[in-house]
Amino acid sequence: MNFTEIAQSRQSCRSYDPGRPIEQEKLEAILASARLAPSACNGQPYHLTLCQGEAAKEVAKATMGMGMNKFAANAPALLVISEEPYVKSAALGAKLKKNDYRSMDIGIVAAYITAEAAAQGLGSCILGWLDDEKLRSICGLDAPVRLVITLGYPEDDKLREKKRKSLDELVTYL
Repeated sequence: MNFTEIAQSRQSCRSYDPGRPIEQEKLEAILASARLAPSACNGQPYHLTLCQGEAAKEVAKATMGMGMNKFAANAPALLVISEEPYVKSAALGAKLKKNDYRSMDIGIVAAYITAEAAAQGLGSCILGWLDDEKLRSICGLDAPVRLVITLGYPEDDKLREKKRKSLDELVTYL
């Protein structure tokens, strides 16, 4: 599958097959791709916590406040992305340029994770609605949790129509 095919087939999955576990080699491929994601000064200012089994169920509960993300309960694996400190050069650049490189880097690694999941035939969904305090406790983390990504086989792999801005709305050519 080339990148365009991955981009066309990847969608947020909100209905997982809870009886179908993810093969270890597919999880390892996802983590290996995440490791290759670019980041400011190659600092990788994040940590990934892979949760399966009971840990996945507890993490899923921590994303379901106010009735949100109920589908996460059926995802066999959840990846918790927490923020780590900058490397010195990226910290300096962030301060001088008044730019939040960590947030960008976390977004990039999330894109790599979800793209590789699609290439492996898995569904994924990036969750920003979460209980940071509960997730830190479950995962034994000191740093803030920024995203959780659900992973698993979709119950229905039918592609939905992608609703996106037209290129005319999205791009300016100079």
